[in-house]
Amino acid sequence: MVIRMRHTRSHTANRRSHHALKARSFGVCSNCGAKRLTHTVCNACGYYRGRKVIDMVSKVEKKQTKQKTKAAK
Repeated sequence: MVIRMRHTRSHTANRRSHHALKARSFGVCSNCGAKRLTHTVCNACGYYRGRKVIDMVSKVEKKQTKQKTKAAK
């Protein structure tokens, strides 16, 4: 198929002006004060909007036991 009307470079650039990447916005955790992505659970303490969502202590312990069993093999 042959293109009937070719778009100029400026017209193409105008259309693509909204394709730029936006910088990530960080918020501060209300519980521990660490930087975190907005609308996500804090990686440091596991809190989101003042509630504990993830038990980080058990998560770390589980990871350590997994590493120990892997090292023992």
